[in-house]
Amino acid sequence: MDDRERPPPVAIPHTEVSPEALRSVIESFVLREGTDYGERDVPLDSKVTQVLGQLKRGEAQIMFDPLTESIDIVVTR
Repeated sequence: MDDRERPPPVAIPHTEVSPEALRSVIESFVLREGTDYGERDVPLDSKVTQVLGQLKRGEAQIMFDPLTESIDIVVTR
């Protein structure tokens, strides 16, 4: 399949996701290797709260890739 046939990712409003599922998506995102919050250790709940704030402010959004059936959080600019 070339890029012209690939279905585009779909934005999923965070308000359309159950609180439990939203927490799971955010936790999966912040626990991925390579997520760096600097030199100090930041508790998981703080990281989740930070990402939730970014989603609420429109600084990040949840994207669903129909080809891989995966969900990711991406920064919006």
